Amino acid sequence: MQSHAQTDYMTQPIGETSATSRTRLWIGRVLTGLTVAFMAVDAAGKLLMPSFVVEAFARLGFPTGLGPAIGIVLLAATVIYAIPRTSVLGAILLTGFLGGAVAIQMRAGSPLFETLFPVIFGVIAWAGILLRDGRLLALVPVRRRRTLA
Repeated sequence: MQSHAQTDYMTQPIGETSATSRTRLWIGRVLTGLTVAFMAVDAAGKLLMPSFVVEAFARLGFPTGLGPAIGIVLLAATVIYAIPRTSVLGAILLTGFLGGAVAIQMRAGSPLFETLFPVIFGVIAWAGILLRDGRLLALVPVRRRRTLA
């Protein structure tokens, strides 16, 4: 088992003072802020139902009456994601929401970018958390290439 001093920079707990961890922390905060802002605007659109959202609902085959309920679910998941103590739960909820968005886009025969956009935002959401708390990387099944001595 590695001692704390031997832990590499990708698994340092939050609060380490190296320049690398401070940079990662701030990049993570920016990505998290971007995710929160985008999801909040998306939720607001579903709550307010402007004409372009009504058109999108029609194109995707959704009744417009579902807009506010979907907006509330998205807003709740976004708030949970924005709170540091519950951000992992929020990311899980947003991942489920975004997975549904991918399925809907695929069913509607949407262009590739519209179909993959929720995946991109899911990656950004998780990157924000992983960069803010390197301890979570222990849960991600990605291994580094080892150099031969």
